Amino acid sequence: MADLFASSDSVGLDPRPLADRLRPTKLSDYVGQQHLLAADKPLGGLAARQQLHSMLLWGPPGTGKTTLAKLLAENAACHWISLSAVLSGVKDIRDAVALAQQQLAQGRRTVLFVDEVHRFNKAQQDAFLPHVEAGTITFIGATTENPSFEVNAALLSRARVYVLQRLSDEELLEVVCRGLQALQCEMRPPARQLLVTAADGDARRMLNMLEIAAQLTDTEINAEMLEAVAGESLRRFDKGGDIFYPQIAALHKSLRGSAPDAALYWFCRMLDGGADPRYIGRRLLRMASEDGGNADPRALQLTESALATFERLGSPEGELALAQAVLYLASVPKSDAAYQAFNSAMAFVRETPSHDVPMHLRNAPTSLMKDLGFGDGYRHAHAENVQDLGAYAAGENYFPDELPAVTFYHPAASGLEEKIRRRLTRMAQADADAVKEADPDA
Repeated sequence: MADLFASSDSVGLDPRPLADRLRPTKLSDYVGQQHLLAADKPLGGLAARQQLHSMLLWGPPGTGKTTLAKLLAENAACHWISLSAVLSGVKDIRDAVALAQQQLAQGRRTVLFVDEVHRFNKAQQDAFLPHVEAGTITFIGATTENPSFEVNAALLSRARVYVLQRLSDEELLEVVCRGLQALQCEMRPPARQLLVTAADGDARRMLNMLEIAAQLTDTEINAEMLEAVAGESLRRFDKGGDIFYPQIAALHKSLRGSAPDAALYWFCRMLDGGADPRYIGRRLLRMASEDGGNADPRALQLTESALATFERLGSPEGELALAQAVLYLASVPKSDAAYQAFNSAMAFVRETPSHDVPMHLRNAPTSLMKDLGFGDGYRHAHAENVQDLGAYAAGENYFPDELPAVTFYHPAASGLEEKIRRRLTRMAQADADAVKEADPDA
């Protein structure tokens, strides 16, 4: 895979892709990731001491993971071996380890770099472990996927994770300047900004577009050329990867925070990046229950209708219905009381014995069951009426006899749940009054 960022020396007629030609030869030429490489930051400190340890470099495409790994290895005077998880297998790992052992016998450490390490299966990842522990290799893996999900826990525990960030516009503009000098082309500031915008944080992609555009002219690269090269620029979304889940989280938290404009922004970002609208719709259903709850039960119904509308209309017409659901969910009263009650009840059930159902709560469809006392003493709520509560048997117990009454559900003072809360409060008072009436000394 081609790597990035070199000094601006002329590269002449070198046939390699521009991104490969601009690979730096020293860390001072590397662009970006100063949160890791500054003198007082982790990798900056390692580089200053010419040291290295096993690590995972996690970040979006085109942020210079491979380049950074190689520069760190060269800075620490290590032998470099590179594998691609797409093309390599366990045999390649064994061969690499054998070569590393030869280097170690000569007093030189080896960095074994694995690109796209998340594509290795468990057995392949496990193959590194004894050699990392023995010090035969210093392992560096590069991945665009969240290591928490894609890298074995054993390997993860032996390698520190460093998160690379997408390059800023200023950093991308610096790379553009180097590329233009290497290509000996001109580009005005508006066109440069257009190129940076189309790159969407991916320097490799940007340099590839720049090189193609340069082939269309002998002098100046203009906006029209860039638009022709970029086409309909697809955003980085990486379905199921590290960009996918943060955007889902941003949408969810915007809905929870009652921020309809921000929620709509993240919804559109995901659509623009290629997310499956059906998946978004299913997540919206979960959000309607988790964060809307009973404050506005219509939110769940409307979201379900929106998803059904999308299924009927398809894309892009059906996406409007999902957008409507997003705006509704973000605008109505919120309550996570149902979510909290469910979690509390599940935890309580797991931690307590499986008590028998009380006799008065059991049905008695046969004469034998009636003779055994099933249903004895049950009070039918519709046969009783307490104050303004309607059908309610005040003081009745619906928990197992061995358990005290437990309160899991605490309705919020929001939307319909405010009315539910007031009703439950009145019922609790009616229960207390009924108990006191039955046993004044209680």
